[in-house]
Amino acid sequence: MAYLEITLQVAPSDRVTAAGVYEKYKQPFLSTVPGATSKELLVRDDDVQVLHGFTTVADANAYLSSSLFTDDVVTALSPMLQAAPEVRVYDAA
Repeated sequence: MAYLEITLQVAPSDRVTAAGVYEKYKQPFLSTVPGATSKELLVRDDDVQVLHGFTTVADANAYLSSSLFTDDVVTALSPMLQAAPEVRVYDAA
């Protein structure tokens, strides 16, 4: 098991829109990304995190260069980001 954690600096006024991006791409992520097992949205006072579950670390890293991520998700979120996303991959072996 592996996790991809992406922390996003999004203004409170843009969080509903950011959550909409999460909802729009959750099912395509789960049904088309190799090794994808889960996706959760965590809204905190300071930021928004998306926690992705994968079968392996290699699957998590591959997603970061997939067209779903780079062309769709990143493009949709970019106007709302106040800073570069913080991306971490964890091996939960």
